[in-house]
Amino acid sequence: MSRELILPRKDGSLFTYVPGNGPSYDVPSGKPRSRTAFAAAHVVCDPLADTDPLHQSRIDWNATLQYRHYLWSLGFSVAEAMDTAQRGMGLTWQHAKELIRHSIEEARAVGGHIACGAGTDQLTPGARVTLDDVEAAYEEQCSFIEAKGGQIILMASRALAACARRPDDYERVYGNILRQVSRPVILHWLGDMFDPALKGYWGYEDVDAAMAVCLRIIRTYRDKVDGIKISLLDAEKEITMRRLLPENVKMYTGDDFNYPTLIRGDEHGYSHALLGIFDAIAPAAAAALHALDEGDTNRYDAIMERTVPLSRHIFQKPTYAYKTGIVFLAYLNGHQSHFRMIGGAEGARSVVHLSEIFVLADRAGLLRDPELASERMRLVLALAGIR
Repeated sequence: MSRELILPRKDGSLFTYVPGNGPSYDVPSGKPRSRTAFAAAHVVCDPLADTDPLHQSRIDWNATLQYRHYLWSLGFSVAEAMDTAQRGMGLTWQHAKELIRHSIEEARAVGGHIACGAGTDQLTPGARVTLDDVEAAYEEQCSFIEAKGGQIILMASRALAACARRPDDYERVYGNILRQVSRPVILHWLGDMFDPALKGYWGYEDVDAAMAVCLRIIRTYRDKVDGIKISLLDAEKEITMRRLLPENVKMYTGDDFNYPTLIRGDEHGYSHALLGIFDAIAPAAAAALHALDEGDTNRYDAIMERTVPLSRHIFQKPTYAYKTGIVFLAYLNGHQSHFRMIGGAEGARSVVHLSEIFVLADRAGLLRDPELASERMRLVLALAGIR
């Protein structure tokens, strides 16, 4: 079948596009040595479930777990039940518990590294929710993850953002939880561009003031904190915080715009990675990280920089809709048989947006089988009336 496609532009016009021949780099095996690299993994819904897709989506467990095996095979650690898995945006705590349980079992079977999101999403934020409720919700989720043998990623809480009245409330809640955990956790500071309900997290809308609160918590409980992932899409803020962390605490970049330079680092240090975009660019990121291990920064830069236009496009505003692009690429590359998402989120981006993903993924060498990708892109275009 021909690879030639007719794609739409923003102005409504159409153009002809023929993708290239696929990846131009070797995909390595084994974990990168110089950086810890987590890929936040998406979930695959069951497209044949006869349920309300907006509120009662079901998960295709085989396809979902196969994708985690794929990420482990490339040397990545998996960040489970996070924002990329539509946590709080289709993935309920009941779903997340089953996902965490299955994934920890699979990780143990193959020697894969995994960390799992603990939040408070069993609570519905509202006037009646108290700090005690938030603590109890965190305790339930942390206890579940640790009982299964998983490492905790302590996620930001919408309920805490809604009921906290001052920075001290954050210090109280986080302090009470960190005192109870049995092994160091990864904190997660998620900016409001990813989740508007988290505006003013740590008690301040000003980032520097919020950072001071977060750093105070980390320094107080440094033995209980493995690292912190910040997702603010602001490289300078991340670097500033990275240089202020205690020596034993890692910075995990969550910056899906500036990750190449943040991971490469400078004379003062570098960031590790916990990124949603690594789900989509896993082969390229693996090749780049192994080049970095070998001291070949030119090759690292060349591979990583080709992925940045794609990542910036996927994570464009509204940023929280980035999961649609992540799943779309998994579909194009044959990791799942369909382009459906829990919560009906496949409709969160336009066909113009998806067409640009196709082009940018091709330019980044991320269409592993261009003929298959073209065939699947053609089906998506036909649904939009483009033939």
